[in-house]
Amino acid sequence: MTKPQVHVISHTHWDREWYMPYEKHHFRLVRLLDSVLDLLDRDEHFRSFHLDGQTIIVDDYLQVRPEQRERITRFIREGRLIIGPWYVLQDEFLTSAEANVRNLQIGHREASALGRVAKVGYFPDSFGNMGQAPQLLAQAGIRVAVFGRGVRPKGKHARADASSYESPYSEMVWESPDGTRVLGVLFANWYNNGMEIPVDAGQARAYWDKRLANAEKYASTSQLLLMNGCDHQPVQEDLTAALQTARELYPNYEFVHSNFVDYCEMLVHATPDDLTVIAGELRSQGTDGWGTLVNTASARVYLKQANERIQSYLEKVVEPLAAISHLSGYAYPHAELAYAWKTLMQNHPHDSICGCSVDEVHREMMTRFAKAEAMAQAIAEDSLKELAVKIDTSAFGTRAGSFPFIVFNTAGRERSGVLSVDLEVDKRPLLVPTPEEAATNVSLYQPLPQNMAAELEKLDITGFGVFDLDGNRIDAEIADLGVQFGYMLPDHGFRQPYMSRRIRVKLSVGPVPALGCKSYALAPIEEQDLQVGTEPKSLVTGPCRMANGHLAVDIAPNGTIELTHLSTGRVYRNLLTFEDTGDIGNEYMFMQPPGVQPLYSDGLKAEIKLVEDLPCTASYEIVHEWEIPANADSLLDKERQYLVAFPLRKSGRAHNTVSLKLRTLVTLDADARELKFRVRFDNQATDHRLRVLFPTAIAGTQHHADSIFEIASRNTLPSAGWKNPSYTQHQHAFVAIDDDASGLAVANRGLNEYEVLRDGQGTIALTLLRAVGELGDWGHFPTPEAQCLGEHTAEFALIPYAGESSRHNAATIAYGFQTPWTVMQKEVGKGRYPGEYAWLDWEGEALALSSFKISAETGDLVARWFNTSRTPTALRILSADGAEAAYKTTILEEAVPLEVRHALPCVMQIRPAEIITAAFVRR
Repeated sequence: MTKPQVHVISHTHWDREWYMPYEKHHFRLVRLLDSVLDLLDRDEHFRSFHLDGQTIIVDDYLQVRPEQRERITRFIREGRLIIGPWYVLQDEFLTSAEANVRNLQIGHREASALGRVAKVGYFPDSFGNMGQAPQLLAQAGIRVAVFGRGVRPKGKHARADASSYESPYSEMVWESPDGTRVLGVLFANWYNNGMEIPVDAGQARAYWDKRLANAEKYASTSQLLLMNGCDHQPVQEDLTAALQTARELYPNYEFVHSNFVDYCEMLVHATPDDLTVIAGELRSQGTDGWGTLVNTASARVYLKQANERIQSYLEKVVEPLAAISHLSGYAYPHAELAYAWKTLMQNHPHDSICGCSVDEVHREMMTRFAKAEAMAQAIAEDSLKELAVKIDTSAFGTRAGSFPFIVFNTAGRERSGVLSVDLEVDKRPLLVPTPEEAATNVSLYQPLPQNMAAELEKLDITGFGVFDLDGNRIDAEIADLGVQFGYMLPDHGFRQPYMSRRIRVKLSVGPVPALGCKSYALAPIEEQDLQVGTEPKSLVTGPCRMANGHLAVDIAPNGTIELTHLSTGRVYRNLLTFEDTGDIGNEYMFMQPPGVQPLYSDGLKAEIKLVEDLPCTASYEIVHEWEIPANADSLLDKERQYLVAFPLRKSGRAHNTVSLKLRTLVTLDADARELKFRVRFDNQATDHRLRVLFPTAIAGTQHHADSIFEIASRNTLPSAGWKNPSYTQHQHAFVAIDDDASGLAVANRGLNEYEVLRDGQGTIALTLLRAVGELGDWGHFPTPEAQCLGEHTAEFALIPYAGESSRHNAATIAYGFQTPWTVMQKEVGKGRYPGEYAWLDWEGEALALSSFKISAETGDLVARWFNTSRTPTALRILSADGAEAAYKTTILEEAVPLEVRHALPCVMQIRPAEIITAAFVRR
């Protein structure tokens, strides 16, 4: 009989930043890797060390020890230092689908450059696992996923219920919604079950008796996994001796200093046929609900908002603009984009983006966000500068004094919308060097001519209007911004400052083709453009009422809203009630004070006023003046100090109050199918949670949330063993409830936490703020900045739709809600592309486009879609600028054999929930 093999894997789980600031962890990382490298050199029996599945550890180490590059790459090539497949160990649910892909791509690229990538799907401490992970991993050539959370182990002699996300074994089959399967390995005894192995025989006997029994309790094979390390754990330098002791004590076991590659290879060939199949998302649905860590989705909401803004900008605007510019002949900025993504992803580890670290960590994160955003903006501006000259605006040449501007829609579907654009209608240079100044380089500037500003201010803008390519006048609001400073930075010359007269134009545009543009111009109104005898259009239909062709809105005196979906006739009532409740939990988990009821805004009288009434848009402001408890009572400080577990706390809310003024701007655009909201408030209360409620009055056992490459269907009621009164969950672009005839989706910008209340009304609760004062977890770490005092803004939208069959249409609107418009002014002139153009023309029911970029691997244009439905569909690619053929590639965007290329136009069949990446071969 073959001996059981005990695979001891040396590792450290390395949170870059957490209970200490980054640089303090960084200091310890350098010391750790110094000792690991020395140990690898001196002990040939110490076979390998696992660098936690992420490549950024090497970057961080070489930043301080650049002289160690050759040494560290040698050990990676030899397979003794194991790195990848990720760049960072991200939180999967708080980073976008494409951010998860970039993480995998950059991790593979950097690990390969260093010597070797570990093909193991490593998720040791993710706060829940995305349902599409098996599909992503399989496309990257990875057959095994290793994770620490999401499934409850029962033990091989216990009966498990797969519907409750339980498994008798630590091994299971994990299946994506599209049917892709990988072998899943759960750290049933956590990733520290083999740490600090004793060398002394007496201590080792007690140690191994317990550790071996625990491993065998869950293992489905004779391959037993022991993880020799833990969070920030130094390497065990006497491990060779400790394993020798184990071999002498337990001759019936084979102890191997192993690695994940070897362990997974043996495991794949040894697993039995009766493994439990676990499907989709692993969010600890089958537990009591107290350890899910889901409320990290609402800790420090400002982090999530910044992350959504920048990652959406990178993947939905910057990469498409750079790709379009590249198609016209400009170099694609691979290195600059990689830098922007890497800087952003340094904020994506689970203790960073989750907002569950000390205050110093999150202050530094905001600097990284700013750096990533500035680089992204620079790339976009550069791409637009090159691209704008290629767009033909000569059609506006028939109107003297025209100022063309180009609107780019980089979303995946055609769309319309209302936007503002700032235009320069006259400018005067400030750079006027004299010959003497040019010769002596004393100064390149002369004083601003006193009459320059006055001359610019004289320009009459009252006779201007906005026109489309066909000469039709577009309803627009024009505002004077006055005289302002500006500058240009030529590619081959010195900076050029100037003063300009600027105006702001607000207009309704569209439909603008997906991944395309449409041109407009500001121009003098001529006599034939005047419309005599017509009344100005308005969306305001009465006091506190608005309507367009799709929606009707009524605002009640208490600030709640009645929304009518005109095509279905469905009326949604009592929308927009705010809820405030105490929170005596921590950055990880919400805890409502026992016996303390929430406060609601629907009992208040709101101040309601019309603030905008234009042909293209209308807005009301709703103001609530609300007195809420200022803080928790004094008991909470003592409970924190004494490490009282949050479910056992008894503290309540204080009697003294502070004012919370909520200013809600409700906006309806002329052709919109969504109602938009922007809430501004100054939070001066601590230890509380603020949410906004939307009762749908739609009964059902399930609802639907935008997740990673899928619209996930989730149970509204928790499992039978759930004890936590709260059942909050993650989302990305939206959450929706529907039946056969109607549905309501709540879209958002960076508001990742929601709950569907168990109130019989199908109420969607969207978290706007959660204010807490401690990190939580294993000690007392005060975090006063997590109270989020100060000004906040939250943006969301309501999207009614015609039931289940139209859910993907609501998703399209929600994805567009997170995609900014881009506008570029240019002069009248000819160009390679017509004034209205699409660089990719495609069709596909229920498909969502997630990426349009140039592959760093092949240099080909690539586009990625996912099927939002659970039924097959077809992708029809009609054309891609300059392309003659397309081929299906992987999530890593690798090259494939020539024979699988399809001449355009072509049709690709898409499985339910499939992620499809197509690359294009240009002429």
